[in-house]
Amino acid sequence: MKNFLSIDQGTTSSRSIIFDSNLKLVKDSQKEYYLEYPNDGWVELKPENVIETVLETLEEVLSGNHDIEACGITNQRETTIVWSKLSGEPIYPGIVWQDRRTHDLCTKLKAEGHEEVIKEKTGLVLDPYFSASKIKWILDNVEGARKKASNGELLFGTIDSYLIYKLSKEKNHFTDVTNASRTLLFNIKTMDWDDQLLDLFDIPRTMMPRVLGCDGNFGHLNINNKEIPIRGVIGDQQAALVGQGCFKNGDMKSTFGTGCFLMVNTKEKPVHIEEGLLTTIAYSLNGEVNYAIEGSIYSCGNIIKWLRDKMKFFKTAKDSEKFLNNNGETNNVLFLPAFNGLGAPFWDSDIRGGFYGITQDSSIEDIVTAAFQAITFQTKEITSILEKYDIEINNLLVDGGMVGNDSFCQALADTLDKEIFQPENIESTAIGACKVCMMSSGLDIEKINNSKIKPFKPNKGLTEKYSKNYTKWKSYILNSLIN
Repeated sequence: MKNFLSIDQGTTSSRSIIFDSNLKLVKDSQKEYYLEYPNDGWVELKPENVIETVLETLEEVLSGNHDIEACGITNQRETTIVWSKLSGEPIYPGIVWQDRRTHDLCTKLKAEGHEEVIKEKTGLVLDPYFSASKIKWILDNVEGARKKASNGELLFGTIDSYLIYKLSKEKNHFTDVTNASRTLLFNIKTMDWDDQLLDLFDIPRTMMPRVLGCDGNFGHLNINNKEIPIRGVIGDQQAALVGQGCFKNGDMKSTFGTGCFLMVNTKEKPVHIEEGLLTTIAYSLNGEVNYAIEGSIYSCGNIIKWLRDKMKFFKTAKDSEKFLNNNGETNNVLFLPAFNGLGAPFWDSDIRGGFYGITQDSSIEDIVTAAFQAITFQTKEITSILEKYDIEINNLLVDGGMVGNDSFCQALADTLDKEIFQPENIESTAIGACKVCMMSSGLDIEKINNSKIKPFKPNKGLTEKYSKNYTKWKSYILNSLIN
């Protein structure tokens, strides 16, 4: 039986996993690292920490006598690194997808009337979330960077590109279509970097990586004297779509990690929705491009991490289940989940988080339950928009670290009034990257049933309660946005 390697590089940790050809986990390793917050709304990482943690996990899983057929990479999207073509060293810390420092630039470009052409070409909104304004900020604020870029001395990449450049023996400067489609610089119709958009953000084309399909040949890893072909690269949310087997039109998944990302496959048709949802590339496999609609929520698992690490309400994320009121009661406490602004469908960079309705009677249980409900309510906001466009949601496949919490899954089912399906292996992103490299290696993944699923049916006795809570919460959000 053949073995395959999956590298899953996330926002706060790096993970390497070996799967066999039946997608059974053989060996895995995970290492966390810390983000930095130098100013309000700024979120950065040290690229060397990313490389170190990836290498540590690789060395650990490859220490045994496992013959590896191929490697697939999945990664946090939009996070931006600019490095020297000569030395390979970054000229500035990585600017993370959550970062909001370029809000004023994006507002200025909107006022100048550029958003519509950006939407038409990329399927995205003009927002600091995406890579283009981050690249421009680095070129404009790092001494000598603009001149070096003009001379062809600097390279840009999302995390996948940086990993390939640093870890491939060929030092390839490549990316895949899913990561490229999240930069605001890639035309999802022509499937190429767009010169008009590059000029708009004043970014030289020489900085941009070569774009391949998800199942392309990206080079070779050389780790522990093992040379492993990299035969798959795909952004983390698209990887989860593949990992959950969402290959049909209308298939939908929602990943609850640091952020929350709901994605629905629209096959070969790019569907545009006005209410703040994104049109993006789902994947490119066997030369065929599929599109997707995505709702991006900035704050999800990081809310639970904040309750654990900053508020000290519980010692482990798993312990949070003990503080969830399973009857949906929050004693009128509401939570605004906006540590770094709000994503879809609001797209407001200035707003910040907060609680409303706290009294002397409020308990930790009320606060924790309100925080969890804010996550489920954001998901309901997106699914409600999809249903307006006749995109039927009979059930929802979920994955990511948070869905290991059964109480949260039940609350999600009750909030949406939909059946929720939790996979046995909740790390669908790593499975998706593995599936892509397996397909590129000639395997038929349709014959593999890689996960049992656990259903959560809505409690009809609680749906009215959650509906009333949602109405209060949305009113609170809208009032906060106005004020």
